[in-house]
Amino acid sequence: MDEIKRRRHPTRVTPDGAAWLASASAFPRSVEALWAARPGTASVLPCGTAFDVVNLPALFGRRVMERLRAAGAGSGPVVAHRGRVLMLAAPGTAQRLPALLAWEEWSGSLPPMLCHGPGDAVTVPPPRAATGSERLDPEAGPARWLVAPDTRDPWLPTADLLLWACLRAARETPTRSAPPLVSAPGTG
Repeated sequence: MDEIKRRRHPTRVTPDGAAWLASASAFPRSVEALWAARPGTASVLPCGTAFDVVNLPALFGRRVMERLRAAGAGSGPVVAHRGRVLMLAAPGTAQRLPALLAWEEWSGSLPPMLCHGPGDAVTVPPPRAATGSERLDPEAGPARWLVAPDTRDPWLPTADLLLWACLRAARETPTRSAPPLVSAPGTG
């Protein structure tokens, strides 16, 4: 029955998923206490220990998620925040993915992405949505779970798998030529 509920609400963080998220912090009990006291409060968590984050433009990020799902791997936890998709990935992905893209000379064919690893932090939505009189933290922005963590050891995509999914998603994206934002000297 729990699995059926999980399938109906992939955007709800389970208690095990919340414990995993809190484990990213140097002070997990403090994070859990904050969520207990203010359940609608988003948190800023460090990257590099429990997870890295690949930060993609929203539409392209959704296409990458679709490619991962179609391959049967699933996407791992995913957040939508301020027009971007933040895919939680295996630790080490933030260093390896840009290196793979540069080595294979594919980085120019993909939309701009940011990789967050050790020394970086990202905003994650609250483990459960605010209800009734509880209010969401207005400073957190419209962060929400697209795919919420549901275990203490969620599956996270690696740099290799994300590279594959990004390339497939880029091939499926229709290309439009946009006018340059800045003209070259002597042309404008």
